[in-house]
Amino acid sequence: MKLIVLDDKGVINEVNDSFIQTPEEWVPIPGSLEAIAKLTHQGYRVIVATNQSGIGRGLLDMDTFNAINDKLFKAVQAAGGYLDALFFCPHAQQDHCHCRKPEIGLFKEIIQRYSTDMKGVPVVGDSLKDLQAASSVGATPVLVLTGNGQQTQATSNLPVGTQIYPDLASVANALLK
Repeated sequence: MKLIVLDDKGVINEVNDSFIQTPEEWVPIPGSLEAIAKLTHQGYRVIVATNQSGIGRGLLDMDTFNAINDKLFKAVQAAGGYLDALFFCPHAQQDHCHCRKPEIGLFKEIIQRYSTDMKGVPVVGDSLKDLQAASSVGATPVLVLTGNGQQTQATSNLPVGTQIYPDLASVANALLK
């Protein structure tokens, strides 16, 4: 089974200066939806794993979160792709939960759901938290320079083995060579 795990903000959709609070504020990064479609057509199971502290901070209710994700899933389908699953942490940073990246709780759920390990699975993100979580479970950390990726590259001590690409479309092209 071929898996790829994506963060959403900064990888699939644009990062909003404050916080995406409505479906109308959700805007895909150019080429990201088509990249997911390419991966889908080549047999990848595309999974989203995302921190959603806005829920825990009361900035976003579950109905709105579901509406935003409905827009995401429909946009991916309209581009010819498919998202296999979405795993999310609804907790605020001060909750110190086990699922908020860089912790590995979301990845433990993925491992359990798919009866696999994460060894070598590409995990694509734009923040150090995404890369640290990937590295902690033996996945391949992949930094994209969209979203906050350029700041992450410039200011962070990236995990060993981190691959760097301009965007999700470049990741997909490299995986499908």
